[in-house]
Amino acid sequence: MIGLLRLVAALACAVCLSQFPAFSDQYVQRLGGQVDALTRIAADFDASAAEAGLTRTEALADLGGTEFRDLHQADIAQTFARLDHAAADLTMLRLASPLERMLLPHRLRDPQTLAATWGDFSPAVPVTVAGLAAAGIGFVLGWLAFGLLILPFRSRDRLGWR
Repeated sequence: MIGLLRLVAALACAVCLSQFPAFSDQYVQRLGGQVDALTRIAADFDASAAEAGLTRTEALADLGGTEFRDLHQADIAQTFARLDHAAADLTMLRLASPLERMLLPHRLRDPQTLAATWGDFSPAVPVTVAGLAAAGIGFVLGWLAFGLLILPFRSRDRLGWR
C-alpha cells in the first residue's frame, strides 16, 4: 500500500512540475509586456522632468507637498521600483532555459504578473523536451519526498514499535 501511495505522490509531482516550463514561458511573455508598459511610463516621466529641467530624482521630490501629490509621488516611485525588479527578473529569465528557470522561482516574483499568468494558464500534456524532463524531475522529487516522509514510520514498523 505504501508503495502505491509513493507512486501516486511521485506521479502527482511529475504532473505538477511538468507544467512549469509552459507556465514560466507564459510568465516571461507577460513580464515582457509589463516591462514594456512600465518603461513607457518611466520614459514619459523622464521626458516631462527633462522638459522642466529636472532629473528623475528632482522631479519625484517636486511631486510632494499635498496629500494627493504625496500619494502620487509614492505611486510613481513604486512604479520605478517595480520596473527595476521586473527588468532584472526578465533579463535573468530570458537567459535561462525552461529547465534552468526551475532553479529561479524567486525571479517569478511580480505578484500582478504571476496572478494574471496563473489566471489564464491551462495545464496541458507536456510534449516538449523541457516539459518531459520537468516531469521526470518531478517524479523523482515526489518519489524521494514521499520516501522521506514515511521513513520514520517504516523504521518503527521494522523495529516493532507500533
